[in-house]
Amino acid sequence: MTINRNLATFADLEQWLNENRVTEIECLVPDLTGVARGKILPREKFTEDRGMRLPEAIVAMGVTGEFPSEGPYYDVITPTDRDMHLRPDPTTVRIVPWATDPTAQVLHDCYDPSGNLIPFAPRSVLRNVIELYTAKGWSPIVAPELEFYLVARNTDPDMPLKPPIGRSGRSETSRQAYSIDAVNEFDPLFEDVYDYCQKMELNVDTLIHEIGAGQMEINFFHDAPLGLADEVFFFKRTVREAALRHDMYATFMAKPIAGEPGSAMHVHQSVVNTVTGKNIFSNEDGTPTQEFYWYIGGLQRYIPAAMALFAPYVNSYRRLARHTAAPINIQWGTDNRTVGIRSPIASPQARRVENRVIGADANPYCAIAATLACGYLGIKNKIAPSAECKGDAYLGEYALPRSLGEALQLLRDETDLHEVLGKDFVTVYTEVKEIEHAEFMKVISPWEREHLLLHV
Repeated sequence: MTINRNLATFADLEQWLNENRVTEIECLVPDLTGVARGKILPREKFTEDRGMRLPEAIVAMGVTGEFPSEGPYYDVITPTDRDMHLRPDPTTVRIVPWATDPTAQVLHDCYDPSGNLIPFAPRSVLRNVIELYTAKGWSPIVAPELEFYLVARNTDPDMPLKPPIGRSGRSETSRQAYSIDAVNEFDPLFEDVYDYCQKMELNVDTLIHEIGAGQMEINFFHDAPLGLADEVFFFKRTVREAALRHDMYATFMAKPIAGEPGSAMHVHQSVVNTVTGKNIFSNEDGTPTQEFYWYIGGLQRYIPAAMALFAPYVNSYRRLARHTAAPINIQWGTDNRTVGIRSPIASPQARRVENRVIGADANPYCAIAATLACGYLGIKNKIAPSAECKGDAYLGEYALPRSLGEALQLLRDETDLHEVLGKDFVTVYTEVKEIEHAEFMKVISPWEREHLLLHV
């Protein structure tokens, strides 16, 4: 199966479907949690409709499937639950490699009846932020590094997760950072993952074993933001499916196992002048530009307010703890992995900034949109960064929200981000996350029963 990323029209898409003898199509829309929503259509029905309709609230519900029942949410989403019109993006078509019959998957963009992008749909938000860069004559470039855990099957949510059993018949009991043999324990699984990724033409690069037991990391080649957000979305579906076929789970929870490091989605980012093709972070003599420092300044200024997008669940904040391979503040430094904002060693043309705050559980569209928004505001407002951190940033104070509730309030209060991400998006997103937080607060944890039952 071959994929032509130059597909531009519905006619091109139709030709591709013919060439690959597709009989069924998964019409997909990423919702705010990153879950794939949509419909599965026979090829004939897809061709006749050239899209489909879904209730607009489908992309705007919480991870539990709940919707807000009142409030500002319904100032944006019509209480009549009207349809949104979905249009396929031909460039996103890919084969579903694990399907029995020839099946394609196609991402769709969401529009209102007047032909305007639905402002709270994740792909719309990222598209709108990219347009701000385009208006300046810039093209943002990103490269995600996505961590995840392989865990043994677990059908009881009250039981802790455990590392899976590898081909040796044993599960990991110690940390195996960068161990080749530890990765080889799961060779049959990763052979399927790479086979699936090849058939889907996902730009995956390096696979490594991370610090935690059963924790892996996959790196993506740098490219345009929307395409890479799509690839992260597809990859999550792919690795989960492959893991199930090998009697284990793959999880992108930020902190799935107590006592083990959390999982991040580090995003490397740079900006290219669309006319000259040069990195705007580097001067002709190879030194950093003011834009480079302003971009960092923007990340420092706005990351705390964007944390609800980088760390979107109550579990996310368990990852962000001192000396756990995750940042606790917004200091920046060169080749320094203790900071939240890292500048890797690179040639002038490859000079970039790495946002290390983002969790693996973040919606890739929302997270990439938010980090680009922070950098854009830094350049626009010429925000100077703090002095570079050249030591251990874990010795500094916490400078990030410590809970989802605190993060949501910071996002509500930061009007600069509203202007870039869209007021309607921020309204819908924060209202949905409040519902999730309220659901969590109804649950009594084992820690509370253990320590409070007979002691208070």
